[in-house]
Amino acid sequence: MEPGSQAEPGLCARCVAARRILTPRSVFWLCARSREEPRFERYPRLPVRACPGFEPLADGAVPPAQPPGPEPGSPR
Repeated sequence: MEPGSQAEPGLCARCVAARRILTPRSVFWLCARSREEPRFERYPRLPVRACPGFEPLADGAVPPAQPPGPEPGSPR
């Protein structure tokens, strides 16, 4: 992989609980399951090859992208 390129996210790229966090310098993958279930890492180490919370997206769907900042519903 070339410097500055993004890591392959593995299962996160196809999971309903995944959120891509876009920053000017990088992309992070947030696990939305981590909000309510502490066994899931907020930002898992990539690539994720196995996950008990994996739930596939509908065919052709892409995980939503979010700009960095407070998560919805979090206190400011």
